[in-house]
Amino acid sequence: MHIRTFRIWYLIHKWTSLICTVFLLLLCLTGLPLIFGHEIDHWLGNGVEAPELPADAGRVPVDRIVADALERRPGTAVRFVTADDEEPVWFVSLSSREAPRQGGALLTYDARTGDLLRDTPLRSGFMLIMVKLHTDLFAGLAGTLFLGFMGLLFVISIVSGIVVYGPLMKKLPFGTVRRERSTRLKWLDLHNVLGMATLSWAFVVGLTGVLLTLAKPTYSFWQATELKAMVAPFAARDGASPAAAAPPEKLASLDAAIALAKAEEPDMTTAFVAFPGTPLAGNHHYAVFMRGDAHITSRLIKPVLIDAQTGAFAAKREMPWYVAALRISGPLHFGDYGAMPLKILWAILDVITIVLLGSGIYLWVGRTRTTNARLRKMEDEQRTAERAAPAVAAVSQTGASR
Repeated sequence: MHIRTFRIWYLIHKWTSLICTVFLLLLCLTGLPLIFGHEIDHWLGNGVEAPELPADAGRVPVDRIVADALERRPGTAVRFVTADDEEPVWFVSLSSREAPRQGGALLTYDARTGDLLRDTPLRSGFMLIMVKLHTDLFAGLAGTLFLGFMGLLFVISIVSGIVVYGPLMKKLPFGTVRRERSTRLKWLDLHNVLGMATLSWAFVVGLTGVLLTLAKPTYSFWQATELKAMVAPFAARDGASPAAAAPPEKLASLDAAIALAKAEEPDMTTAFVAFPGTPLAGNHHYAVFMRGDAHITSRLIKPVLIDAQTGAFAAKREMPWYVAALRISGPLHFGDYGAMPLKILWAILDVITIVLLGSGIYLWVGRTRTTNARLRKMEDEQRTAERAAPAVAAVSQTGASR
């Protein structure tokens, strides 16, 4: 590699790393408890765990659970009913009829007995702070997009680091840490070794993190295009736009709607149901979102539209590729698709990355001269080679003429 090209890559790696390091360090520190979010919620007493019952215990009708939630919260409307993917529980999300963005509540029910288990948000206190710091810095969409930009710089720093590592360490075996040299040189070697050792993991987590910061715009686009197009023919049939027509007062059985969606997609299970009046369902339908059963396919959802008055099947549509990519990014980012062993591995790699980022800050603050000396040496070697090239060519020509 030409020395000028190398210097460009070195500067790219240096400045992208410096700009994003502090924020990446924050994301790694807050991401560590989020890896074990489910376990920490239970440890803090904020989790939801259904009591032990016989394995053959049946389930109460979801309609009964919804009716109980409305009775407990008069003046509200059900927005979503969600099935937990680990516990036999239903989450019922409600909000004020007059002001859907206000007066919200989340009620958690045992799916087998219909008993109310909890009447507060799933995450609060410490875990809520960790989630907000990790996702948007308490700054809403602007904070989320800013962190996405920092993640993009991190990905660029990884790619440029790969390019820079080879020429700098070509004379040393991989994994060498020169302990007999200066402290800063030892940390530089350790920084390089840790960076290459965690390369694939850091790239995947960084890239999926960037994708996840686009969640809100992506879902908004999906709602405004694919889902709106699915609901549009029925709005035209009713002679009014979904925004103008009010949801029906009396709804068909939710249990029947879920059963019909299951019949339409027998290899999938219910993820959640969006009620009439929500952007995902329009004003005249239940939108039953089905998901796969495997760890990865459980993130892939498919909406099945059921008429909320008649209970008849209306439509269904495949998830677009860009939403599928976003949904799959979640488990790859947090490592929650392989149970506890994978979570522990993710945590170890996260700690290594924290050391990597910390060593990068140390090396920059210390203003180590080692890298600059190497650059000068490489430059001198290349100049010497360039000066010697004409002489070598002349000797070659002389030899050929003889």
